[in-house]
Amino acid sequence: MRTAFFVDGYNLFYGLLAGTPYKWLDLSKLLAHIAYVENPASTLASVDYFTSSVKPELATRGRVSKEAQDSYVRALKASDVRVHYGRHQLEPAKAPRFIDKKTGASRQDKVDIWKLEEKETDVHIAISMYRIAARQALISETDRIEQLILVSGDTDMTPALRAIREDFPEMTVGIVLPHRPEFKRAAPGSLKEFSHWMRRVITTQELEAHQFPSRVSTRKAPAIKPEYW
Repeated sequence: MRTAFFVDGYNLFYGLLAGTPYKWLDLSKLLAHIAYVENPASTLASVDYFTSSVKPELATRGRVSKEAQDSYVRALKASDVRVHYGRHQLEPAKAPRFIDKKTGASRQDKVDIWKLEEKETDVHIAISMYRIAARQALISETDRIEQLILVSGDTDMTPALRAIREDFPEMTVGIVLPHRPEFKRAAPGSLKEFSHWMRRVITTQELEAHQFPSRVSTRKAPAIKPEYW
């Protein structure tokens, strides 16, 4: 069963990797492992990774954070992962003032904030998944993708999954939630409804077992694991 993965990089980082020593993740090998565990007949056909470029002025480590992301993206590309960029949009906004957890938010008590949003990623993933599904009828049976797997817990993807299930009922749809076992989170019901199966967690042992070497060969200079990772 030839399988294509679609990875929400923001969801993956903040849901699974942030605060761990496993950020230098060999994504293709991990996903091939997960596909095999879920169905031994599965083979990895492609991995598409969707992200947005770090804004150094807003990152914890400034320019170093941007350089770390760039190194990781180069390592991903060297392992045949297709990387797609959206963008971050920063604009002034208003939000209810936080007082404490016992006091609810009030529309009458707002403060000025800077609102940072990732743009285009969800739409790009949705269109990419639908296009892959639509093209399979024109591809020879031996090269045909039979399974699409979304790596994200974002329920904004629900309409895309619903459309794929309705329009291409022969296509298997899977979900991998980028969650660690120690964080108890409910599975998003709408994603579960429109998938054939759902992997709820990725273990620390799986992350540890699927890391890039410290130096990854590329067509140019090697991609080197950031020291603070």
